Amino acid sequence: MNASVHRTDLQQVKATLKQEQNRILMRQIWNNRSLLIGALTIFVLVLLALLGPWLIGHDPNDMDVSNRLQGPSAEHWLGTDNLGRDLLSRIIYGAQISMSVGSSVALISSVLGLMVGIYASYYKWLDHLLMRLSDGIMAFPGLLLALALMAALGGRVSNVVIAVSIVATPYVARVVRSEALALKAQTFIEATRALGASNTRIIWLHIVPNTVSSLIVQATFIFAEAIIIEAALSFLGAGVPAPAPSWGNILADGKTYIFKTWWMTFFPGVTITLAIIGLNLFGDGLRDLLDPHSSQGKKS
Repeated sequence: MNASVHRTDLQQVKATLKQEQNRILMRQIWNNRSLLIGALTIFVLVLLALLGPWLIGHDPNDMDVSNRLQGPSAEHWLGTDNLGRDLLSRIIYGAQISMSVGSSVALISSVLGLMVGIYASYYKWLDHLLMRLSDGIMAFPGLLLALALMAALGGRVSNVVIAVSIVATPYVARVVRSEALALKAQTFIEATRALGASNTRIIWLHIVPNTVSSLIVQATFIFAEAIIIEAALSFLGAGVPAPAPSWGNILADGKTYIFKTWWMTFFPGVTITLAIIGLNLFGDGLRDLLDPHSSQGKKS
């Protein structure tokens, strides 16, 4: 009887503690303005990319030369480009490409960077090999290296993802390696090793889970960087091939008419800016939420 009563009391205490933890977490999220503003901006852009094509009645590649270079109007809310194509529909479809490239690069570079960083931190002979290779990649400016890779691979969306992932992976690997080296020196890792745990078990059950928070934060910044590089490659003609709409090639089309048709560069430029600001705010807010010491350091 007493055992069942104590068990019930313990369950109630656990439920109360869990509710209190959830309340504290929600309060922290609500007070984190960077996280909220960034998440809202990203949500709006993703929603626009997913639902926009069904809400806009214009095909992004339909040309109407008689209405070329027309300003914003009731029919074309953001105006038309140099070939008479609806600018709003092209920006929306361009958002699909930017979001897909950014998310793919963030995922691929996070997985590869995690593998490289973890094993480089644990095995010294791999550390010299992998980190020197990473240093060699990081020695080149990111856009220049991506441009060279695109020249070798060819202008396709999948090749953009590959090129930008190669550029981004060393930065993720550096962050993961730094976290893993600090964890490797912790007492609980030494205790786990003393108990006879294998290297694989220590790496994947004890070190990797403790690097996930830093990896997630880094992935948000890689997402933003990937959007910038993809837009720059498309602007230079080495990214997404025409006539597929991309924020970069929309800007490239508008640069010739920048003094006569401001909307061709203004609206895609604002969209890129909002996407990058939103992702960076979300990353900063996520870092403050997952690592309270960073927010305390900024306040001090």
